Amino acid sequence: DGREVDLAYCPESDADVRFLTPADAGGLHVFRHSSAHLLAAAVKDLFPEARYGIGPPIEGGFYYDFRVEEPFSREDLDRIEVRMRELVKQRIPFEREILDKDDAIRVFEEQGEFFKVELVREKGDARVSCYRVGDFFDFCEGPHVPHTGVIRALKVLSSSNAYWKGDSSGIPMQRIYATSFTDRKEMAAHLARLEEAKRRDHRRIGRDQRLFLILPEAPGQVFWLPAGMGVVNRLLDSMREKLERRSYQEIRTPLILNESVWARSGHLDHYRDNMFFIESDENRFGIKPMNCPGAALVYRSDIRSYRDLPLRLSEFGHCHRFEPSGVLSGLTRVRAFTQDDAHVYCRLDQVRAEVVALVDLVKEVYGEFGFEDIQIEVSTRPEKSVGTTESWEQAEVALVEALTESGDAWSVNSGDGAFYGPKIDFHVRDALRRSHQCATIQLDFSQAPAFDLYYATEDGGRERPVVIHRAILGSVERFFALLLEHTAGALPVWIAPVQAMLIPIADRHQAAAAEVADALRAEGFRIAVDDRREKMGYKIREAEVARVPFMVVLGDREVEEDTLAVRTRGKRGQEILTTAALADRLGELTKNRSLTP
Repeated sequence: DGREVDLAYCPESDADVRFLTPADAGGLHVFRHSSAHLLAAAVKDLFPEARYGIGPPIEGGFYYDFRVEEPFSREDLDRIEVRMRELVKQRIPFEREILDKDDAIRVFEEQGEFFKVELVREKGDARVSCYRVGDFFDFCEGPHVPHTGVIRALKVLSSSNAYWKGDSSGIPMQRIYATSFTDRKEMAAHLARLEEAKRRDHRRIGRDQRLFLILPEAPGQVFWLPAGMGVVNRLLDSMREKLERRSYQEIRTPLILNESVWARSGHLDHYRDNMFFIESDENRFGIKPMNCPGAALVYRSDIRSYRDLPLRLSEFGHCHRFEPSGVLSGLTRVRAFTQDDAHVYCRLDQVRAEVVALVDLVKEVYGEFGFEDIQIEVSTRPEKSVGTTESWEQAEVALVEALTESGDAWSVNSGDGAFYGPKIDFHVRDALRRSHQCATIQLDFSQAPAFDLYYATEDGGRERPVVIHRAILGSVERFFALLLEHTAGALPVWIAPVQAMLIPIADRHQAAAAEVADALRAEGFRIAVDDRREKMGYKIREAEVARVPFMVVLGDREVEEDTLAVRTRGKRGQEILTTAALADRLGELTKNRSLTP
């Protein structure tokens, strides 16, 4: 059909050949992988002393890491993009070369590409696959597009600091981000989405709406301001209401536990690098990165019977995890956070029903905020883990059976389970179609033996319970960021910091505004009055930035007629309502958890 394909290397005469287009699964990955090579070729042309590391495709584009003496400027990035376009016009072929491992090492040593020497030594087989595009030569398995002319639409986006192999104690690098498409219209649409993402950035919204602060005095930790704290409390209250209906019991466990507890749980062996420690009274303590051991100690504190199971213990626990300073980002990568957590202790024959109920809870919670596109993933045993092969197989089968019963589609993510058991992860897509991993359900056959947990069976014996870890919101901070960006700061009426902003036109209208505010507050609504001596246009713009659901203007006419001029967020014009009518509307929107006013 006229498509150009690359049959550069078929090691066996009867090798299978697949013809990929960007529409195929994996096709866009190949296209952007080739684009990353094009980027590196352009950088080497313009900056011959640059040393190149890795350049993988990522969601929405690709990047390449370079070791350079000075960071790339915006002018440098513009020059790189121009050079990439010049290489596209030359239609330079991507040529595969197969070298003996020693020969590949020698070639990269002669070029001074010490990162590639390291990678070939670590990852190369006896015969090493490399690709050449013009003068640029790279260690790469491929495959690639036929030539640079295929890459018709591209954009160099930005640069940032990075480290070789992600190790903050290692060699500093400069990472260049870019994107490419086969169609210019698709790229224009993508760039428009990136601009919209900047507008929706939760850090910007948090600043504009005075929701939270991140300060250098406490890196990776959140200062919740009154408006933001109110939203968090309503989130947690909503979760508590749902959990009470499902017979959960809320607990609160200590922030700091003796190191012996973390050794017993396995965290000391598997999670030490992500923990904070302190010493007191000649003892060493770990600040909890997870709530699991505390819940286990609560379970162990009493005699448990089969009649007590399933025992559902919930906790909105405050956790701390070490994150390198270079990856901290707003509310999405922090060192201190609140985990919407629970641990369900049950019999093995109860696991399926409990997981089915948890899947339903996830769908209820996320549906309430308009997240309808949910992808479900089963993650299996990782390389570093605790527990026997038999217990892992039991756990994985139990999760799969539960998902089969729930009727939801799911996929497998091999080797990405927690170190103590397999898990189900839920990925939601926001308004910009970006995917976020949020809720998780994890089975654990190792906690019970580690903490010597039992329950009395019906026949007077003893059995160990199965433990189900689950987080629905996940990190409250991260969910808050997701919600802000999904709604562009226009939070649903029931959870919004301020539900209606009253704006008196002049000083003589302030008394009436205060009276209306008092009446609405008496019915439980969150009302603010902007009585500053500012121009009306300024006050209205401020309320629009705050994405307040309702703006209520009071002037001479409204005071005289005992009415309100109401502007609804997202709608043009205004309507005249009584105070009682506005209260009825606020009540209905709050009761129904409506997404829009």
